[in-house]
Amino acid sequence: MTSRPAIASEITNLFATRNTHAVEVAVLQPADPFLDMAGEDLRRRIFLTESETGKTLCLRPEFTIPVCLDHIASQAGTPRRYSYLGEVFRQRREGGNEFFQAGIEDLGDRDTAEADARSLADAHALLELVLPGQPLAITLGDQTIFEAVLAALGLPRGWRMRLARAFGSAPMLQAALADLANPPRNGQLDGDVAALVLDGDLEALSAHIAGGMDKAGLSASGGRAPVDIARRLIEKAELRSVRLSNEAFAALKDFLAIDVPLDGASAALESFAASAGLSLGAALEKFVARAKAIETHGLPVEKVRYDAAFGRPLDYYTGIVFEIAAQGGERPLAGGGRYDRLLTLLGAKTPIPGVGFSVWLDRIEALRGEPK
Repeated sequence: MTSRPAIASEITNLFATRNTHAVEVAVLQPADPFLDMAGEDLRRRIFLTESETGKTLCLRPEFTIPVCLDHIASQAGTPRRYSYLGEVFRQRREGGNEFFQAGIEDLGDRDTAEADARSLADAHALLELVLPGQPLAITLGDQTIFEAVLAALGLPRGWRMRLARAFGSAPMLQAALADLANPPRNGQLDGDVAALVLDGDLEALSAHIAGGMDKAGLSASGGRAPVDIARRLIEKAELRSVRLSNEAFAALKDFLAIDVPLDGASAALESFAASAGLSLGAALEKFVARAKAIETHGLPVEKVRYDAAFGRPLDYYTGIVFEIAAQGGERPLAGGGRYDRLLTLLGAKTPIPGVGFSVWLDRIEALRGEPK
């Protein structure tokens, strides 16, 4: 176990002034929520173990999912703001596999523009407190705007889902765009399977795959079920059948190239939508409202950059995503975003909007010149 950071008391004192409930969550967590919802980058770095009953567990790799699970279990009312400070555990990380994170999860506030702005302001205030005088760079993206552009371009659901999943990873997004521009051909399927895939016959294809697995002595419990394999093959075939027009593909590239200070971002998006002949509707209205709320919180909007291609590699984000780094620094000191679907997926009986952030305390200590 690593030692508690020297700046911990400064941070917890700040949290106490920000109307938060300090929480502690168990180090051992059920693994499935992270494997299902956390994103590929985090999934491959999780430390897995098993309970006495055979349940798959993991060492806590982050705090958002555990805090949300505990909120659901406690049946606490909302809105409610939780703060935390503790260790997380990830494999193959620079500087070791254990490190401290702190943050705030803001649950249940229906004024999403205000909650988003407050989360960004809280993260910025924390870094200003522990890094006085350090110039900070804030990068902001928006999953909702990105998905609204994909829908307005007329992309089918399968492609919208693939691109949305790739939004937090530049290599994945570039690979998806390359496939969209030049759909690959698949000549690896045998005749029977290829015909069933082409017909989109999920039931018959599932039965065919199940029969092949039986002959090979493969168990569905050892991997994906036949119906899941069949559904994925059909989805891939549907994706390969789509080719965007040159105009639509150029519009998508133009959108992803938008990178401007936040005080000019609304105008840049409106100009893009008008030139591309697209309507971004409610997504753009929410973006404008949030930009105004951020300015109200006193953040330097001229120093906040909106990068249309910027995302974070966690699958549960649904709206704003942001990172704060030292000016000229390569690694973020803080990162966060909105996750309005997460609590429902984790078992909440009614939808609960959420937004939050975390900070990397080891990176902050390195900038302060303190021993780890």
